[in-house]
Amino acid sequence: MARELSVKDIEVLKKLAPECSGLECSGSRAPYRSILPPLSNHFAKNAEDFEKRVSSLEEDELLYLLSLIRSGEESLGCVQPHYMQVFLDLIKKRLGTKTAEEIMGIYVAGKECSTDDLITFK
Repeated sequence: MARELSVKDIEVLKKLAPECSGLECSGSRAPYRSILPPLSNHFAKNAEDFEKRVSSLEEDELLYLLSLIRSGEESLGCVQPHYMQVFLDLIKKRLGTKTAEEIMGIYVAGKECSTDDLITFK
């Protein structure tokens, strides 16, 4: 069964995308089931804008989001590699390389991307 966004999920999404007025994809009309895919695909104008938005996460919000990723509740499948690189760089900076590598492993395992799309750490 697909996940429904919790009150906390909606709070985090609205913090990252205050212009978010509804909780469904404008293209498919399907309800949002995660936080990062709509942020990256519908609200962030580019990687710099995405970075600014995710950098606003407080530590507890970032840890919450990572817990959802680890449990499989937060889908990363629709997050494009250049946005995922920004997110991983933020994780590395704030929580360390080991945590960023763990999340990268989850992303790569769940993403049907070519090896050309794989992310590297700088």
